[in-house]
Amino acid sequence: MHENALLLFIKNPIPGKTKTRLAADVGDEMALRMYHVLCNWTREQAQALPDTDRYLYYSAQIIKADAWPDQKFHKELQHQGDLGERMEAGFAAAFAAGHERVVIIGSDCPGITTEYLAQAFAALRETDIVIGPALDGGYTLLGMRSFTPNLFRAVAWSTEAVLPTTLERAAAAGKSVTQLRPLSDVDYLEDWLSYGWALPEAEPSAKALPDSGSPDDC
Repeated sequence: MHENALLLFIKNPIPGKTKTRLAADVGDEMALRMYHVLCNWTREQAQALPDTDRYLYYSAQIIKADAWPDQKFHKELQHQGDLGERMEAGFAAAFAAGHERVVIIGSDCPGITTEYLAQAFAALRETDIVIGPALDGGYTLLGMRSFTPNLFRAVAWSTEAVLPTTLERAAAAGKSVTQLRPLSDVDYLEDWLSYGWALPEAEPSAKALPDSGSPDDC
């Protein structure tokens, strides 16, 4: 077991229920293809991170022998409840397993690279909590070196209050915080285009950045 643990939260892809805000811009089928591209990008960045145990948390059911190699990802099912309850359970499990530094990310932020993840873990050697702010007022990454459950409770998730609430809770707990470079996750078409990515084709080509995979890949 490594000192570092990376938790990745993904959604089992379901047409019409995956990236619904993005689908309002591009349609359900295109949104699903775009989500596969995002998942593949996230997987490649996570796999390249050395000396780290990776825990992949599925939203609905664990899929064996999918595009996420079983030998590189510990596969788990997300806890029941709201986002805070699910993240809290993931952090609790990682610290209970003996990890010293734990970072969590989703699967819809092209700005999260292997280097960005490495910066987060490096920061946790000097500070209690690391946050990757999102441009919409939330965060795309959260890490800590001791379990701090008050960061997850009674938070207005998916609002611009998430980041300031998290910072206030950290300060109240006496925790030091490092903020990384702010990033945009992909909720809308304009977010995708801001990264300079082309829309994936129905039959993915090598030009679509990471291979967007098949409907069962993410």
